[in-house]
Amino acid sequence: MKLLIVDDDLINRKLLTALLKGYGHSDVAVNGKEAVEFVQIALQEGQPYDVIFLDIMMPEMNGHEALQAIRRLEEKQGIALGRGTKVIMVTALGDSRNVLSAFSEGCEYYLVKPVQQKKLFELLDEMGFSNNQAS
Repeated sequence: MKLLIVDDDLINRKLLTALLKGYGHSDVAVNGKEAVEFVQIALQEGQPYDVIFLDIMMPEMNGHEALQAIRRLEEKQGIALGRGTKVIMVTALGDSRNVLSAFSEGCEYYLVKPVQQKKLFELLDEMGFSNNQAS
């Protein structure tokens, strides 16, 4: 599985990277602008990400803007909404405005920080992804 972790906070990036180690390779971006660049390259190479973990509050380009840009890139590649990379918003913002906005922009799931390992693994299992290191 190919994963992209997008968060401006080093501790959050390290935590998600460690938790997701058994699921596959994780690339890491420190802001939305960098994430969009990663996605563009992956699409050009024909190796899109399976899942993107996307924070909302980031410099340069926030998560909402990045999600919209990612969905536009997929659309240009002929990837229909719902058929592209799964996006999980991982953020401290649990208010209804941000949640509804994220879903209307095309995210599939929404996790409020702090991320709980059990909840994260249950979500990935629900999405059909298994942990290669699970016993």
